[in-house]
Amino acid sequence: MRPVSETRRTVCNRDCPDACGLLATVEDGRLVRLSGDPEHPVTRGFLCSRTSRFPERQASPGRITTPLLREGGSLRPASFEEAIAFAASRLLRIREESGPAAILHFRSGGSLGLLKTVVDSFFELLGPVTGTRGDICSGAGIAAQEADFGLSDSHDLFDLCSSRTILLWGKNPTVSNVHLLPLLKEARARGARVVLVDPVRHGTAALADAWIAPRPGGDLALALGVAARLFEAGRVVPDASSFCEGLEAFRSLALSGTPGRWAEEADVRVEEVDLLASALCSRPCAIQVGWGMGRRTNGAAAVRALDALGALSGNLGIPGGGVSFYFRRRGAFDTSFLADSPPRTLSQPLLGREILETTEPPVRAVWVTAGNPVAMLPDAATVARALETRDLVVVVDSFLTDTARRAHLVLPTTTLVEDDDLLGAYGHHWIGASVPAVAPPPGVRSDLEIVQALAAEVDRRTGAGSDGIAARLAGDARTWKRRLLRKIEPHGVTVERLERESVRSPLAPRVLFEGRRFPTPGGRLRLLNELPPPLPEEPGFPLWLFSSSTKDAQCSQWAGTPPTLLEATCHPDAVPGLPDGTEVVVESAIGSLRARLRHDPTQRRDVLIVPKGGHLDSGACANVLVPARLTDAGEGAAYLDVRVRVRAAG
Repeated sequence: MRPVSETRRTVCNRDCPDACGLLATVEDGRLVRLSGDPEHPVTRGFLCSRTSRFPERQASPGRITTPLLREGGSLRPASFEEAIAFAASRLLRIREESGPAAILHFRSGGSLGLLKTVVDSFFELLGPVTGTRGDICSGAGIAAQEADFGLSDSHDLFDLCSSRTILLWGKNPTVSNVHLLPLLKEARARGARVVLVDPVRHGTAALADAWIAPRPGGDLALALGVAARLFEAGRVVPDASSFCEGLEAFRSLALSGTPGRWAEEADVRVEEVDLLASALCSRPCAIQVGWGMGRRTNGAAAVRALDALGALSGNLGIPGGGVSFYFRRRGAFDTSFLADSPPRTLSQPLLGREILETTEPPVRAVWVTAGNPVAMLPDAATVARALETRDLVVVVDSFLTDTARRAHLVLPTTTLVEDDDLLGAYGHHWIGASVPAVAPPPGVRSDLEIVQALAAEVDRRTGAGSDGIAARLAGDARTWKRRLLRKIEPHGVTVERLERESVRSPLAPRVLFEGRRFPTPGGRLRLLNELPPPLPEEPGFPLWLFSSSTKDAQCSQWAGTPPTLLEATCHPDAVPGLPDGTEVVVESAIGSLRARLRHDPTQRRDVLIVPKGGHLDSGACANVLVPARLTDAGEGAAYLDVRVRVRAAG
């Protein structure tokens, strides 16, 4: 008998800017294929290879389908009821003995579904417990734009169709934003010019009319050099003072060096400074800012300098212009049921150290939602040690990650094709609904169902009545979806509609800051007026480490088998005497790992590139090399301010 085949529509929930519309082909209840929804205006019928291969991950024998409870040093299968009872009893005991702040809830972006905020609500009601602050990925960039503009948002994605020039500054859409590529190609076909600024040569360079490669961390100096050229040449828009606050201070900052001196500091030719100045004045010019731009100790200042270039060249508030770093993916949703911030927080980028050092009370329990902090946070070894020394670690995941292997309890949850949720995107303004394409295995619960069961058990043990935590969290996924959509339901955006089609947020502008009006206290853009201190030198570590996104991994979720030996790519001159293919040891000030060397003569001679997202327990996690350092604003992680050296493996 031939299997019954159906196609079901849903939306990808993984940590990616594109939030793709998906068509899931299901045969007899089993996922056999994922393809892009041709009716989704951004997805346009194609997917990245990571998501196209997700059926392999869905069918993986490594999938966790029953709770795992630590006993005698190893994890054993347990019933859902036993697991929830264990979690409730241990959490309540720790709360009673040490207070709710002894419990830490860590939620990350392993799923971008909005219903994961209900887990936050549970922990607020249980305590409130300790939470986290900062944003390891985009904290610096968002803080920069909020400081300048009053908010961080972007022009409509398709406004790029109006651009005459597009600057891709630190952005690699061939890997990390693939649905931007068709728009770039269409823009070039219409005559638009594309310029790439990036210390690393990657696939996007083939799409660009020019590639400028500043030294790692030199983007701020390069942007100031361009600003100096605009001021010197009289190419700043004449009414800049009417909409820019702090113009004279920024002018003094830019003109504290000549374009030539700034070019030297950025390690580019002064002609390249002039090229960028001319590109900005070829209006309308759109600056697309890559997320890696903010992952340095001067990351916020660098993004603020780009904001200033957009303003001074007259590219703000006009079609085809703008400085786009982030799309407000939560802006359409009503999350007013959440508190602003828990009374005690730990810094995400410094999490391992802060867990170990925090007292009064110490952190005794950690609950992990939608995250794999051991693999994904800086100083991975310290994060691992911090979790290994807690009284209770609970991880909610679908696979036995580096973090889950250190847990006392692992609770299996739904995958992206079993998910029932709402999604916004941070790469465009469309919102959608994920709808279960297949049913989860019998032992698997969604995050919502897990905390609702936990709330009921907590209430039972504490004798709470009808006003307990469970009552506050009641409602199935659809009920919670309706709550989250209350802001935009009057605009005709309903659960039922989102299950049929993704919809552009009715609250998102198509052109940001029209009329050059900004939601700042004074109504004007606030310009950068001081520079962060430079990083200290690290003698003996000549190369800058780039732990970069790859086509094979979505953060630490790999399509296929993750590597056990990383590939480390650099210019041959960066590693004299080490032939291509050599097994090497990469060392930083805090750690080391083995890798296979690959020569690439197109790269700068001061960079070493490895894939991000490798697994710690396989010896392939680049974050063992990355010190836990903060960015200059926004409490982001300075992932890219890492100096390393390379030697042959002994």
